[in-house]
Amino acid sequence: MARTQAGLQAARARGRKGGRPKSLNKDKQALAVKLYDEKKHTVDQICEMMGISKPTLYKYIEATKGR
Repeated sequence: MARTQAGLQAARARGRKGGRPKSLNKDKQALAVKLYDEKKHTVDQICEMMGISKPTLYKYIEATKGR
């Protein structure tokens, strides 16, 4: 465990980040939520336009409501 943590810290020091990349950047996330709030498109249409799944869309919506 200690060796794993040391390796992760060394990677961070070299500028590496772990984890899966986000499917949309902040601007596109905001656009998806804006489209949802306007209620001119269905959830399916928004997801297809943005190339994301429904749970991902709802996660972005929940994140903006929590602010």
